[in-house]
Amino acid sequence: MRHLLLRNAVVVDGTGAPGRSADVEVRDGRITAIGRLGPVDAAEEVDLAGLVLCPGFIDIHTHFDAQLFWDSRFTPSTWHGVTTVVIGNCGFGIAPTRPADRDAVMETLELVEGMNPLTLRTGIEWGFETFPEYLDEIRRRPKALNVAAFVPHSTIRTYAMGPEASATRAATEDEVAHMQRLVREAMDAGAIGVSTSQAPSHVGWRGLPVPSRLADPGEIRALLDAMAASGRGIAEITYGPAFEIDEVARLSSELGVPITWGSLLTGLFGGPGAALELLERACAVPGAQIWPQVHCREIVFQMTLESPYYFGQVPAFEEALALPRDQRARIYADSAWRDRARPDILGVRPGAYDRISVEETVAHAELRGRSLAAVAAEREVHPFDLLLDLAIDEDLGTRFRIVSRNEDPVELRALLTDDRTVLGAHDAGAHIDMICDSCFPSHLLGHWVRAEQAMTLEHAVWRMTGQPA
Repeated sequence: MRHLLLRNAVVVDGTGAPGRSADVEVRDGRITAIGRLGPVDAAEEVDLAGLVLCPGFIDIHTHFDAQLFWDSRFTPSTWHGVTTVVIGNCGFGIAPTRPADRDAVMETLELVEGMNPLTLRTGIEWGFETFPEYLDEIRRRPKALNVAAFVPHSTIRTYAMGPEASATRAATEDEVAHMQRLVREAMDAGAIGVSTSQAPSHVGWRGLPVPSRLADPGEIRALLDAMAASGRGIAEITYGPAFEIDEVARLSSELGVPITWGSLLTGLFGGPGAALELLERACAVPGAQIWPQVHCREIVFQMTLESPYYFGQVPAFEEALALPRDQRARIYADSAWRDRARPDILGVRPGAYDRISVEETVAHAELRGRSLAAVAAEREVHPFDLLLDLAIDEDLGTRFRIVSRNEDPVELRALLTDDRTVLGAHDAGAHIDMICDSCFPSHLLGHWVRAEQAMTLEHAVWRMTGQPA
């Protein structure tokens, strides 16, 4: 096996301790010594003078559940120093899944997480059905990094109730008991906990709400009880009207379980300071073990109207998302549909047209970088009609840039430097046609450490290693 001696590095060990000059010996993949080491026989030596050596980074919020079948390197996360990922977030995944329900599960991943349907159908090797079988498959496959997995609420709900029932009604007592058994089975097999979502934007199979959104608080509590019975575990909850951070904090306190909650973004909960106020309220609940996830950069989408995820909460767009992709241009051209959709946009996405600009276009190159609001004012048309007409002109290939959240640098800095939060919500493996924030370690180090000096290098490394671990 390989025997390495890494000389003269600045070792930043992930504990928050000051960096120090040291050598590191590695035998058979394990660190065996750190310090000023003398000659070591038969070692391959690498001089790291002038370089920082630190633990690999942990990304606690990814969606590599399917990608791991065709990309053992988990790109591009590994390009940015990530060596451990957590999958199964937001209640989504691919196990447990009955063979008859595979199409429904994959369609949900397509609509909610922006995954290519052909890639899913071609790439996933369905040699498993249960969650323990899925974990065995992950362990068996070659991987460039470590994988931890939540058992996802929407998939266990689909498994217990079927695709249609799980997305349209409350569960019966027997169905909740079935889901509890699935959670216990997953925890016994090595799951790190349970994930769920109440986010209104999460619309899946046939344009219906994802199954976890149909769960009442009692069902979610029952699943967390099943997790807690294993004596370990953490829950991941994506916010929604029924489960805002205050309720999540109370649930954590009552059940005695840690919960990570996503996501605490500037502009999502009101004006300046609203996210910080929410953090204070959550942390004021006695006994709560709650870790809100924060994102270290602006949330910027690139979107085509072929896959209009940004507008998923707009009722009229639910109609569009329920159609096959090749039929969406037809509904966008329909004047009656436009009349229904137009007034809904600003109710769901206030200030949307100032946040949306033309990013990639062949037919309208002169508009690149310009906001819909500005161009529409010049042309004396409604920005919504402009959006649709530009897209239709290019068979829905026009790509738009959307600054969604986290655009307040002052409040974002305060959230990032508050150790009651954890770095997360980067969505690596999802929305790959819209966003790529798996580069968050590079951004944190380059922007917030080097350029802004908002935190020390040692603290930033701890935030990405020791703290989430």
